[in-house]
Amino acid sequence: MTSRDMDRICSALSTVRVPAQPEEYDIHTAVAEALAAAGLEYVHEYKLGPRNRIDFLVGRVGIEIKKGRPATSGLTRQLQRYLESNVLDGAIVVTQRALPLPATIHGKPVILITLNRLWGVALP
Repeated sequence: MTSRDMDRICSALSTVRVPAQPEEYDIHTAVAEALAAAGLEYVHEYKLGPRNRIDFLVGRVGIEIKKGRPATSGLTRQLQRYLESNVLDGAIVVTQRALPLPATIHGKPVILITLNRLWGVALP
C-alpha cells in the first residue's frame, strides 16, 4: 500500500453525503457507492480474524464506520486489534463527528474522515 492508495480512497470517501441523522446502514451504503463510483474494488464486512470484522477492505486498507461520535478509547482498542493483522497496511475511520485518534497504530497510518465536515456545516 502506498500513500497514493490511501489518498485515492480518501478522495472517494470525500464524496459521501448522508442525511443529518443517518442509520449506520445508510453510511455503509453511501461508502459502498462512493468506492464503486471511484472504481475501487472492496469487500464489505471483511473478517480479519475471530471477533474482528472490519466494515470494508479496499486492497490492504481497512475502512471502519461509526455512527455519531464513538468513545475514543473503545475505537482505538478496536483499531489496535484490526491493525495487528498482517492483512492491513492502514485504516480509515469514517464518523459523523470528529474525535481524537492516533495518527498511527502499530506503525500503520490511521486517517479520520468526518462526515459533518464534508457538509461544511456544524451539526448538533
